[in-house]
Amino acid sequence: MKAIVQDRYGSPDALEVRDVEPPTASGGEVLVRVRAASVNAYDWHVMRGDPYLARLSGIGFGGPRARIRGRDFAGTVEAVGRDVRRFRPGDEVFGDLGTADGAFAEYVSVREDFVEAKPGTWTFEQAAAVPLAGLTALKGLRDTGKLLPGQHVLVNGASGGVGTFAVQIAKSMGATVTGVCSTRNADLVASLGADHVVDYTRDDFTRSGNRHDLVLDLVGNHSLTGLRRALTPRGTIVLSGGGVFRGGSLAGPMWLMIRAKLRAPFVRHGLLVLTTSPDREVLAALRHLGESGDLTPVIDRTYRLDEAREALRYVETEHARAKVVIAM
Repeated sequence: MKAIVQDRYGSPDALEVRDVEPPTASGGEVLVRVRAASVNAYDWHVMRGDPYLARLSGIGFGGPRARIRGRDFAGTVEAVGRDVRRFRPGDEVFGDLGTADGAFAEYVSVREDFVEAKPGTWTFEQAAAVPLAGLTALKGLRDTGKLLPGQHVLVNGASGGVGTFAVQIAKSMGATVTGVCSTRNADLVASLGADHVVDYTRDDFTRSGNRHDLVLDLVGNHSLTGLRRALTPRGTIVLSGGGVFRGGSLAGPMWLMIRAKLRAPFVRHGLLVLTTSPDREVLAALRHLGESGDLTPVIDRTYRLDEAREALRYVETEHARAKVVIAM
């Protein structure tokens, strides 16, 4: 099968289209013929081995441990292992390979728990856009941020891959949503349901005087002091990475997270760091949101598999609107 393979850390030029042996499904695994895969910031972080501290956390020290890039996928079940009970060949599914990676390929083999049925309302491209970004948004708002109906939430980075999901999910939870984005993306964020849109090229939400119960920070471009100015007295900040590639770094957005963990015990605000991993319950919740019409994935650009270099280059250097997808 064709796959995007990487042997060393580096720029998108380190990615190669190669013929590799296709995987098989054993035990509790599902073999999926991939119809589409999405590109996440996670992918270029692994591609670059950036920040350098991430190499010590399991992605590989001298080079990427997982040689085939990509973790989000959507496609058709080709075969199932003997212990699989929820799927059969022909089912349309979407899922997240987690740190095993491998979605930029014609086939993937994945644990049954990391796969969910694709809503009929989504195309394969839309379904592939959902897993990691949707999981990050849902867990950041519901599980980590404990967002409640009627509360006010601000999403910093509202037009990005995670942000476009976060705005829609927060609205479905009954919150009042403020989305922060650039001028060119203001109409998009408003169309997703944001009650208020802040154009960061004109206004600084940390100095506006408006207060929010929850700030979901997906960019990492403000200090903790600034973010806390945007909170109610008992408000919460949830931090989840962010940024584009600007040269190798030791810790990148991890510095802000480290500072948050160190300061959290000494301030009245909640300073929380979001961590994620593939989650069957979250995938099912995202599917239900899609089926109900409360969640519609937004696609910025679509590339072919042999254009994976260009797709990664775009995501790592530009402020992509919503999601970037590779169609097989």
